[in-house]
Amino acid sequence: MIEATAGFELVGEASSGEAAVRVVDELDPQLVLMDVRMPGTDGTEAARRIKSANPAVVVVLISIEESAMVPSSAAECGAATLVRKQDFGPATLRDLWDVHGP
Repeated sequence: MIEATAGFELVGEASSGEAAVRVVDELDPQLVLMDVRMPGTDGTEAARRIKSANPAVVVVLISIEESAMVPSSAAECGAATLVRKQDFGPATLRDLWDVHGP
């Protein structure tokens, strides 16, 4: 998705919530796209830790599940928004950045 959207550059990836927190601390990105369901520490807890340590980072949670199926912690983790994977594309990414970016 990042590479398909003009003006965005992929700077890192992580396969778990713990790794995502470390990668953000190391690379200092402006935007983090975080899957809600991740091995180990889930995406909502990782987002909470990221936002706590890096308040300027925009975190967008992504899930294949309907909103009602997403853990209630998603609403309280500091993420800018939650987007269903089915609704996520370059135009959505651009719109999210226009609203939530610096």
